[in-house]
Amino acid sequence: QVQLVESGGGLVQAGGSLRLSCAASGGIFSGYTMRWYRQAPGKQRELVALITSGGSTSYADSVKGRFTISRDDAKKTVYLQMNSLKPEDTAVYYCNQWSSWGQGTQVTVSS
Repeated sequence: QVQLVESGGGLVQAGGSLRLSCAASGGIFSGYTMRWYRQAPGKQRELVALITSGGSTSYADSVKGRFTISRDDAKKTVYLQMNSLKPEDTAVYYCNQWSSWGQGTQVTVSS
């Protein structure tokens, strides 16, 4: 089973940008769809973006046009570029592959 470690979260002002990374180890990376989820306080975890093994992408309506998911199979890493951040993007962001989850990275957007 793959192990996932997220990084790149932090505190940013509204309108700013962050780039999240998720590094995988101990398993197969290239053949799997990778997903980013987020969970805000008091809310359910929601799917933010996914990228298939072939590079096809899909986004939640709330982040379309602002977030970009990408992957580097050689580095076994998936990225989430987040631009034009809004306070409502504040959440813990999690990386996911099948049944494996990372520990999450906190993103806080101040108004």
